[in-house]
Amino acid sequence: MLRVGFASAARPLATSAFSQAARNPQMSSFRLYSSLRPNVLGSFKRSPLSPSFFTRQSRTFITDANPVVYKPSQAESWKRFGITAATVAGTIVGVNVFLNRETRDGLSAAEQSYLHQSFQYTGGGLAITAIVARTLFKNGFAFRLMSANPWVVLGVSLVGSIGTMMGAMYTPPENTVMKHAFWLGFNACQAATLSPLFFFSPAILSRAALYTCGVVGSLSYIGATAKNDTYLYMGGPLLAGVTVVALSSLAPMALPLGMRGLAITEAISLYGGLAVFSGFVLYDTQKILRNARLAEAGKIANDPLKESIALQLDMINIFIRMVQILAQQQSRK
Repeated sequence: MLRVGFASAARPLATSAFSQAARNPQMSSFRLYSSLRPNVLGSFKRSPLSPSFFTRQSRTFITDANPVVYKPSQAESWKRFGITAATVAGTIVGVNVFLNRETRDGLSAAEQSYLHQSFQYTGGGLAITAIVARTLFKNGFAFRLMSANPWVVLGVSLVGSIGTMMGAMYTPPENTVMKHAFWLGFNACQAATLSPLFFFSPAILSRAALYTCGVVGSLSYIGATAKNDTYLYMGGPLLAGVTVVALSSLAPMALPLGMRGLAITEAISLYGGLAVFSGFVLYDTQKILRNARLAEAGKIANDPLKESIALQLDMINIFIRMVQILAQQQSRK
């Protein structure tokens, strides 16, 4: 998706647009959905139901089935809880030790207010996305989405998401109704393309959400307490990194790769993307603080909604990769 205008004033518009499109979570989730699609279509082909009857009963097929759930023992539950707590705490401490050796005295009132408002919009957007995605999944939309042509899904989702995002970012803050309408449309587009994630186990989704909050929270704290503009130099390297991640995500669909090539591109897209978008959290947090100072000086408009979109995309991309990693770990057991 388009990530416009924050890394550098001299960044070319075409390069910025490509970087935003590369950071679109639909590219990551698209590969995730495509890997599941054959199983869905296979089950449909094996079904004795006629296509017309299946269409009429698609909602019942999805929502009324009783999933097979493995219930761990109490000892296993406490063990998993301990590992999760240790992972989150270790991430926070480790990131603070390695990335935050030099801290500022404190945030100004304007910086605190701007940062809080940006994170409020981020949290609100994520909540709307999750609620709408769950609703669409329960209504059978996710199944129909995975059964559709993947290229059509990718194209429509990119057009819808980019269009609504551009409207939310470039509508003046004074036009409150229109700006928030575009923002709601942007979150609805994210929810539509992320709804198939609910095919995964709730345990995987909850753990991925917890890990994502731990990573983003610790990195945001580092970015907020580090000295001014410490991590803004990362804009160029992160732009190059997200380009590599995007190309590795698209390579299996465009190039005849063998098993080893597929494994390499998958690792680059998964773990390389996790590192790149974690770096974007640092960059975006410090960018918000820089823009807060510029807004206080009257050089730019005070627009926390615009700032929140970049953070929301970072969190969605990290969450998707966490889900993929946890699902792979579970499949190996």
